[in-house]
Amino acid sequence: MAEQRFRVYVCVRVGACVCMCLGLCVWVMCGCGRAHPKDDFQEELVIRPLQSGDVYASFQFRTLWETDFMKGNKVSHYRLFPKSLGQVISKFSVRELHISFTQGYWRTMQWGQPFMPSPPVTDHRFLRYATLPREIVCTENLTPWKKLLPCGSKAGLAVLMKSEKLFHSSFHSQAVHIRPVCQDSECTTTSWELRQTLNVVFDLHTSGQGKREWSLFKMFSRTLTEACPLASSSKIYIDITDNPQGEQFELTPATHLLSQAVVLGDRRTFSVYDLTEANTFGSMRSLNLLIRWKSSEGDMLRPLLHAERYVAGYGLQTGEIHTLMYNYHPFRSFPILLLDSVPWYLRLYIHTLTVTSKGKDNKPSYIHYQPSKDRVRPHLLEMLVQLPPNSVTEVTVQFERALLKWTEYTPDPNHGFYVGSSVISALVPSMVAMDTNNTKERPLFSSFFPCKEESSYFVRIYTEPLLVNLPTPDFSMPYNVICLTCTVVAVGYGSLYNLLTRSFQIEEPNPRLAKRIANVIRRLRGVPPLA
Repeated sequence: MAEQRFRVYVCVRVGACVCMCLGLCVWVMCGCGRAHPKDDFQEELVIRPLQSGDVYASFQFRTLWETDFMKGNKVSHYRLFPKSLGQVISKFSVRELHISFTQGYWRTMQWGQPFMPSPPVTDHRFLRYATLPREIVCTENLTPWKKLLPCGSKAGLAVLMKSEKLFHSSFHSQAVHIRPVCQDSECTTTSWELRQTLNVVFDLHTSGQGKREWSLFKMFSRTLTEACPLASSSKIYIDITDNPQGEQFELTPATHLLSQAVVLGDRRTFSVYDLTEANTFGSMRSLNLLIRWKSSEGDMLRPLLHAERYVAGYGLQTGEIHTLMYNYHPFRSFPILLLDSVPWYLRLYIHTLTVTSKGKDNKPSYIHYQPSKDRVRPHLLEMLVQLPPNSVTEVTVQFERALLKWTEYTPDPNHGFYVGSSVISALVPSMVAMDTNNTKERPLFSSFFPCKEESSYFVRIYTEPLLVNLPTPDFSMPYNVICLTCTVVAVGYGSLYNLLTRSFQIEEPNPRLAKRIANVIRRLRGVPPLA
């Protein structure tokens, strides 16, 4: 495009004849009038007030590009799709990629299910899964993520992403999802979809406000003035399902646009603010949504699937890992797929694996276990378990703690070692029939997992990470030994080296200096000085 603009600029200076020739050259160089692959960018923000007074904000940015890297097409022109990711997909033949950075623990029983859980990759031949249970999250994670957006953080919803506000929340998770999607019902051609998601929960107490009142400025320290010029759709959705008559909270400015969508098996109602319309910003050319709570009464919809995990046992030799999975559906059972990756220094006794539901043994229909190798790979445990209705299923396995080499301990070994979360995937029964045919009118957050079965929806949840203590030696003893050894070597070797290398010489005293010193002493004693 830059070369084409340069040629058009030259046409204006040299005349119409040359302009026709250069225009023909540009037409030939661009492939005989062939258009570039179509691309589209959409952005949206979903805000859900929680009964606790907290606010859940979910950003989603979707870039769809009608091209296929898998067919060996060499793409040299990038418009909306980030070139850095496109080159990785093309060079390494990536079929699907999902990366997420999360700080905090999602409290399912207090906040419900998040809009965007991590999606599956079902082909085990090409699956690569890794997790880092602990990392210090800072602006180095957010800044490159925002640079992948077509407008960056200069315009649109990305203007609200202020690092000190986001990282001061009780929970935040940013992710990048890349996958091929079908362009038609027969899936004869595919497009590449890039979704960038950012989920944040603003805690009423952590923020220091102390008031049940929220606004865009209080949450992000900024307001919205315009949509991203490159976005075909830019909308804000406010969940008002639990506030049909405005008895729970008051939303200002009011909007007449309403939308209904089935999200995680529940039909939700949203107030919609379209940033592409000029009247959305009003006369001030600034949009600052305000939520003022009126009442704290109300019950949140309890999720049908919930899980948690903890470590039991005493001492630093053996222990047990307990994983609890709750099925709150009153009359329907459904299977779940449990994936657990345990570090090698926790030696699992797989023969002690037990699965119980309602006090009875629950035999898994599928179990895959790959033992660990010391300092090479972790344990991998995968099983398919049927959860009975209205029950708690417990998975227990015993382990033994290994003794690491002293160089393998972290700088703070007494803090403990983190074990990644268990991953639970399931098709949860839905109370609402889902219409999977109409996907264009849906919000982005409701269409990431299209399910053919109208009686269920896909969900993936994570348990909290574990903090396990390992046998830790007294690192003060090596320090004492090192100090004592260095002192002995320095004193002994230094003395020996001094004796071997020093040369002793006898010097005759200066008679004048001796005489002066003697006269000084004689004066002090009152004796006449020497002549």
